[in-house]
Amino acid sequence: MMKGISYSFLRAVFALVLGIVLIVWPNEALNYLIITIGILFLIPGLISTIGYFAKKNEETELPFPLEGIGSILFGLFLVIIPSFFVDILTILLGLVLMIGGIQQIASLMRARKWITVPFAYFIVPTLIFIAGAMAIANPSGTVSTALLIIGVTSVIYAIFELINWYKFSRHRNVDDDTLFIDVSDDDK
Repeated sequence: MMKGISYSFLRAVFALVLGIVLIVWPNEALNYLIITIGILFLIPGLISTIGYFAKKNEETELPFPLEGIGSILFGLFLVIIPSFFVDILTILLGLVLMIGGIQQIASLMRARKWITVPFAYFIVPTLIFIAGAMAIANPSGTVSTALLIIGVTSVIYAIFELINWYKFSRHRNVDDDTLFIDVSDDDK
């Protein structure tokens, strides 16, 4: 027997965790997220640069790791001055909400092929889209307020996505929007 975990379910869980973190720690979460992104740039930059200098004495000719140095510098900039990127990240999170709202509306439109979807189901994704647009329109107004709005909206998105996943997954085609992970005991 094979059970599946759908992309909808995984999106909902991710959005729920992100939303809760943004609600509880809006300013800290954003700074730590930016620092984490900086570390993710630092690590490959350091690996490629250290690898270059470690193999420089060998016979092989390696090109100078310009990309690695750039990755290190950008990563350091993100780690040292995360506040510089707060507005940029707020805009990106707003964009994610807009895309999430559009995706939910599209999923509901697809679900109408199999089942009647009441008009009320379209209200929340529309509000999610509007909240994302508002975060993009005024990212520097009050970042913590924008992040709180994004956090609350992410939680609402997650709840709505879980409801849709539960309600419509019984009617969905197997090939439509589903990632299957084998969790069966058949191999024993």
